[in-house]
Amino acid sequence: MDLPTLIPTILCGGAGSRLWPVSRSLHPKPFLQLQDGESLLQKAFIRAAALPNVDEILTVTNRDLLFKTRDEYQTLISDDKQPILQKYILEPVGRNTASAIAIAAVETARAHGENAHMLVLPADQLIEEHGAFQQAVAQAIELANTGKLVTFGIRPQSPETGYGYIEAAGSEVIRFVEKPDFEKALSYIQSGNFCWNSGMFCFSVGAMLREFDRLCPDLLANARRCLEEGRLAQGDGYLQLELGSAFAQMPDLSIDYAVMEKTDNAAVVACDIGWSDVGCWKALGELTAADDNNNRVEGEALLHNTTNCTIKSSGRFIGTVGIDNLVIVDTPDALLVADKQHTQDVKSIYATLKGMDHELHKEHRTVCRPWGSYTVLQESDNYKIKRIEVKPGASLSLQSHRHRAEHWVVVKGQAKALNDDRELVLNLNESTYIPAGCKHRLSNETNEAVTIIEVQSGSYLGEDDIVRFDDDYGRPISHSLECKCFSK
Repeated sequence: MDLPTLIPTILCGGAGSRLWPVSRSLHPKPFLQLQDGESLLQKAFIRAAALPNVDEILTVTNRDLLFKTRDEYQTLISDDKQPILQKYILEPVGRNTASAIAIAAVETARAHGENAHMLVLPADQLIEEHGAFQQAVAQAIELANTGKLVTFGIRPQSPETGYGYIEAAGSEVIRFVEKPDFEKALSYIQSGNFCWNSGMFCFSVGAMLREFDRLCPDLLANARRCLEEGRLAQGDGYLQLELGSAFAQMPDLSIDYAVMEKTDNAAVVACDIGWSDVGCWKALGELTAADDNNNRVEGEALLHNTTNCTIKSSGRFIGTVGIDNLVIVDTPDALLVADKQHTQDVKSIYATLKGMDHELHKEHRTVCRPWGSYTVLQESDNYKIKRIEVKPGASLSLQSHRHRAEHWVVVKGQAKALNDDRELVLNLNESTYIPAGCKHRLSNETNEAVTIIEVQSGSYLGEDDIVRFDDDYGRPISHSLECKCFSK
């Protein structure tokens, strides 16, 4: 029998607020790099690409994360392998898993028909047993062939209160249970009838669309409208569908609440696949080998009379004396110190920062852009110093600033600078000065990355003081100095 078309669908959203300060809204948990050098998102792509007969992977993500996501995937693409079409659905705002899956299902039905199967994979999970994962997917496909909406249950190792549970009799789902307290979780484990809810699913597109139509028809109608109003773009090996403003009307519902808890057509594959949702610093720390005192250290640290601690530093040296059972996470602009027993509550710090609209919930000092990245080295009232790195063949937008002037100095490679009506080639230690209001553009036409130091000076140094006249990446163009477009 011919295998059904299988479209792995990676959901890359959320903020990973319990992993602040490393995870932030514009650098969320899926982009968290593990000690082997791969991010959780990359691992999800690798798992999907290794499945039989996969020649397309669909990713649903925020449009602000598109270029970061593509860069993550690009490092995994090999010229000697069969190319996989990278398809993206780009959301303007986050609206939870029901909306993401509904829109992905409508698009997959349009492209491949309702007999195609979707395998929904959250981008922020770790699965260590790839062979067992592939066997579980094969079982799920068999159940999906009978019209079932299949979820993956993880056989529990302990009474965890941070996960939802599924009660099952064989492959039949009896009920979904929200995150329990410890006593209930313990009783679930002792009964032997419960699995952790992994958030992974497999189904035929037609079966899922029928349940959406039956259980939440307005959501499905909105999903169809969002796709009809979306903007299509494509290139070599990729296709993207950018959803319009209508997406903001989609309800903020999980797929469990919208469909899986209400359907009488659910099935479960219980499996042991080395699964973790890496949901907090305690869980992430356990991925690092422990020393003789059960400390887990990533980075440079010196520990004295220290036990049971998780310590992560991205560059600064950490010394500890006489502490136990703490998590210490140091980044260039934020420090977290938490008791291990309360790492689930780190999300309250993130939520408070978000409520204040504080930059620390959004971005790191190093910010990725389609053309490369920039790092804020120092900032004061009337000046800011950045290190800007431009990828080979990339260009910043043609732009001007109303409130600031800039001075560029090349410290690595060769840059091309458009400064008003002058085109300049800048080599190592060469520079150019750009007055406020002057049109300018920085480009790299070489095969190696170029690095410049940018010194800004002026009365206002916000990232929104930019008028964009031309851009290679489809970002908004403005035509008046009264307009503001975010980011270079």
